Amino acid sequence: MKGSRLKVRFCTNESQKSRAELVGQLRRLGFDISEGEVTAPAPAACQILKERGLRPYLLIHDGVRSEFDQIDTSNPNCVVIADAGESFSYQNMNNAFQVLMELENPVLISLGKGRYYKETSGLMLDVGPYMKALEYACGIKAEVVGKPSPEFFKSALQAIGVEAHQAQ
Repeated sequence: MKGSRLKVRFCTNESQKSRAELVGQLRRLGFDISEGEVTAPAPAACQILKERGLRPYLLIHDGVRSEFDQIDTSNPNCVVIADAGESFSYQNMNNAFQVLMELENPVLISLGKGRYYKETSGLMLDVGPYMKALEYACGIKAEVVGKPSPEFFKSALQAIGVEAHQAQ
């Protein structure tokens, strides 16, 4: 595809690894790819946070935390949730709940809404059930950044300067 005239963008819903780690893995498998060619939920969320001046409480996997290094997390005024794996503890969920309940206009940003995924050890709960728990408890609706959000795909198209009707 890279040898063609087509503009290429790789979209992933990966929320347990940074783009750098994901690209490193793909390169070791023989793929010619750079971080700049990858659209992922964490950087998309960071863009939203910067644009809106939001400071998140991060309920995310440690593997993706580096994507948020340039984001101010002091005195949170929103919650960002992703597939946090073992970090989905009662305490961390309750902390996210408390942050949201203390806000006049609570903002919950989710890096996906999958129900589950499969690991070699079996099925694992994804971010969706945890996102839904916070939505229910707080009486709010999460903003989903990542697949299947249309905005996620629009950001990928915008990054390569292509209109939706031009995409193949």
